Amino acid sequence: MYSIDFQKKKGFICDMDGVIYHGSQILPGVPEFLQWLHDEGKSYLFLTNNSGSTPRELQQKLARMGLDVPEEHFYTSALATAAFLKSQTPGCSAYVIGEAGLLNALYDADITMNDVDPDYVVVGESKSYSLETVTKAINLVLGGARLIGANSDVSAPGENSTVPACGALVAPIEMATGTKAYFCGKPNPLMMRTGLRLLKCHSEDAVMVGDRMDTDVISGLESGMSTVLVLSGISTLKTLKTFSYCPSMILNGVGDIVRAAQGELGA
Repeated sequence: MYSIDFQKKKGFICDMDGVIYHGSQILPGVPEFLQWLHDEGKSYLFLTNNSGSTPRELQQKLARMGLDVPEEHFYTSALATAAFLKSQTPGCSAYVIGEAGLLNALYDADITMNDVDPDYVVVGESKSYSLETVTKAINLVLGGARLIGANSDVSAPGENSTVPACGALVAPIEMATGTKAYFCGKPNPLMMRTGLRLLKCHSEDAVMVGDRMDTDVISGLESGMSTVLVLSGISTLKTLKTFSYCPSMILNGVGDIVRAAQGELGA
């Protein structure tokens, strides 16, 4: 690990769950971090693996927490999934287990819904996940549909608990069909390259900030970015030891980025 000169960095890609908020609770230091990004003229993008919400819904969620972040600063695994399917099979159809964020992204990419003979079975975070929907998905995959997951996260930080995420919801379909899903969210480099392109920033000038070693840190590392692991979400100092790679820096939360940039953070 080494110290990052945050003042010299031009762009910041930040995860959301466990970095900016838990559920509907904003995390300490976030307003100061956003103000610093604005004052310093940094490019920034919230790159979230949660496929359930649209960018507008995420913008409104932060607004309810008192944070003013324009809609163009959000990019989700749902958008990455829709872009991937459109590039692979334009005009395809899909059976979808997911929420509005995923459905809207697919519709906007001219992908139609199909529960009879779809080209793809697409799974994201879902409140309507059930034995019936999983059984349907299993049989469609066995019938030839290709299996796509919005992201590979198996868990996510809730307000007062850990909740199952997309990777855990896809697992029963994989096990029952013997088919491995293709995941479009972090750490897929396609999503990271899109993020850097939206920032108009080279990887050497960018920082990836996240709370997960297995998606955030690895995606930044493999994209050539500096990486910050914040201990406000899933990964801990104990779980850090189970990985063969490490982040550039470990901080308690995003507020420490401001203090480090201003020379106020001790070793």
